[in-house]
Amino acid sequence: MRILAIGDIVGKPGRQITAQILPSLLREEGIDFVLANGENAAGGTGITREVADDLFSLGIDVLTMGNHVWDKKEIFEFIGEEKRLVRPLNYPPGAPGRGSVILRGPGFTNIAVVNAAGRVFNPVNLDCPFRTLEKEVEALRQQTPLVLVDFHAEATSEKMALAWYLDGKVTALLGTHTHVQTSDERVLPGGTAFITDVGMTGPYNSVIGVGKKEVIERFLTQLPARFDVAKGPSQFSAVLLDVDETTGRSRGITRIFLRLT
Repeated sequence: MRILAIGDIVGKPGRQITAQILPSLLREEGIDFVLANGENAAGGTGITREVADDLFSLGIDVLTMGNHVWDKKEIFEFIGEEKRLVRPLNYPPGAPGRGSVILRGPGFTNIAVVNAAGRVFNPVNLDCPFRTLEKEVEALRQQTPLVLVDFHAEATSEKMALAWYLDGKVTALLGTHTHVQTSDERVLPGGTAFITDVGMTGPYNSVIGVGKKEVIERFLTQLPARFDVAKGPSQFSAVLLDVDETTGRSRGITRIFLRLT
């Protein structure tokens, strides 16, 4: 089985380049299942029902979220209804929506997708992602050996430690959030594919998706500034997983980075 994971889709530029690239990529690479991080998909922060529907229509099977999950208030109206939209599992009890989902993949194969957020450099009071994920993964593996984790976190060390902690228990642990694709992709000894950050799908000439001028001004003055999604050329960041659907182990992980003018 071949699974595509798309890095943080940022604003309209990210959605447009996904629409341009994904259909042909699905055909050429024989991709069976697609997940993407959509927490920045609507105007750079959060997601709306319309944006989510547009992304699903492109062939994305599951959208994961992160620290911007609640930025668009309308999400409270539909996150509980749309099971393909998954928010971080380790928010405190009572948060709307769900932290994991099991969907039917090709050949009647069940695929589980779990989303979790890191605690290092995160001001939100979250439950421990290590213990929370371990418990959730154990339950999911009763129904399928294929378990994909989007770990939305800032610190490289936290992502790597969690990957080693879950090695052999999940098919892949894919880091998101920093918007910069890393070059440390590998399959760990237990069969878990890992990359510190899948990267960003959005404006190329930017500071992690935001206009350069505004960000530089913020650093120089330390004054509040409005951050808008940058314009210009876009990039598409993803990883392609080669997976044994019987065992749930990954056989390979390949980075994808494409840029359009």
